[in-house]
Amino acid sequence: MPTNWTTFRELLLPAPNGRRGVESELRRAVRDGRLAPGTRLPSSRDLAAQLGVARGTVTSAYAQLIGEGYLTARRGSGTTVTAACTWPGATDTSTTEPPPKFRYDLKPGVPALSAFPRDEWLQAQKTALADLSTDDLGYPDPAGFGPLRRELADYLGRVRAVAARPSEVVVTNGAAEGLSLLARVLLATGHRSVAVEEPSHFGPAEIFSLQGLEVRPVPVDSDGLRVDLLSTSDCRAVLVTAAHQFPLGVVMHPSRRRALLDWARACDGVVVEDDYDAEHRYDRPALGAMQALDPTRVVYQGSTSKVLAPALRLGWLVLPPALRDIVVERKRLDDLGTGTLHQAALARLLSTGGYDRHLRRTRQLYRARRDALLESLRAVLPEWEPIGVAAGLHVVVRLPAGTDDVALEERLARRGVNAPALARYARTPTFPGLVLGYAALTPDRLREAVRELRAAA
Repeated sequence: MPTNWTTFRELLLPAPNGRRGVESELRRAVRDGRLAPGTRLPSSRDLAAQLGVARGTVTSAYAQLIGEGYLTARRGSGTTVTAACTWPGATDTSTTEPPPKFRYDLKPGVPALSAFPRDEWLQAQKTALADLSTDDLGYPDPAGFGPLRRELADYLGRVRAVAARPSEVVVTNGAAEGLSLLARVLLATGHRSVAVEEPSHFGPAEIFSLQGLEVRPVPVDSDGLRVDLLSTSDCRAVLVTAAHQFPLGVVMHPSRRRALLDWARACDGVVVEDDYDAEHRYDRPALGAMQALDPTRVVYQGSTSKVLAPALRLGWLVLPPALRDIVVERKRLDDLGTGTLHQAALARLLSTGGYDRHLRRTRQLYRARRDALLESLRAVLPEWEPIGVAAGLHVVVRLPAGTDDVALEERLARRGVNAPALARYARTPTFPGLVLGYAALTPDRLREAVRELRAAA
């Protein structure tokens, strides 16, 4: 009976010609880097069965390459490619520099990853997987897993006053994919430009530009986007962070919301409402999402990145009926749909209240960290002025007039502190400032970071 070698650890080599052939092909695979340092090789019996040669042929080849230093054999660990390889192809010659490691990383927009509800997530995954049908393991619905869309419609209506039916929700691979899909749909429907807030996060502008849209910055003041200036542009689409503007932290005034929707109706426009960290409020209830005021003109966007973790890559769009089908079709052509297993786990976490419980825990955690940061700033750097409402995962501090915030950022980086300058988010900065994220650091670590801010100021 022929050996069923497909159950073995496989190693693809050209058909060898005797012991020398096996030895030569293995040596070449290691030198070329096809067998990376530390790779475990099949046993001599397994490889002999795969190659159709005698076991002694492989044993002799292994022995020769162990003697030459290409392979290492340890009792109980099998035969592996030697870890300390120095031959060409054995090491990665990429010149890409890894991102710097900071002692105090105050990057905004990052939640406390250590607070991720691992046990609840694992249980949600286990239960969700057990409940999935065999058909659910096939290619997903490009609009998203049905139970998750139902849970999201319920959750967003309950927590953010979003007017959404499950059929209007589309699940995406994070907010970035949602924006990319929207950019292409806007182009396909006649848009040539899109307005963004000034200042704002550079990521969306990069996505829009990459897809071929011209990006037009519109200033933000204490009441939010300047709709009067938007009206003088040729844009018919705009991206806003109305609930908690990034980075300035202001809330769009109700009169501005009404004016923005009037603008959209007048020019047959589209408002993309990025509900940036809207669930994180510490001293007041949040205003409901603007989408509820006109679901036919507003695209609502959210994700799990600020509540759970960016690694999940789960986001969603709530779409007007006129855009829903074309977005779903673009999504289908992009990637055939977002993976069902993570969607099913999130649906379970939402249905059991785990998502709400985690949000309540982290609200308390982030409020304590924000308070610690502001108290320390008041004590150590009283001339620095925090601005914006008590919400979200970051705070902007206005620096004394004449401060070069980019130079300060660079000095801080040399001291191991990542504190982005406000100028990084603005094409025409109006005042010097730093954008300080606090969610990822404990109160003690935040106090230490503020002392470093003082030393570099």
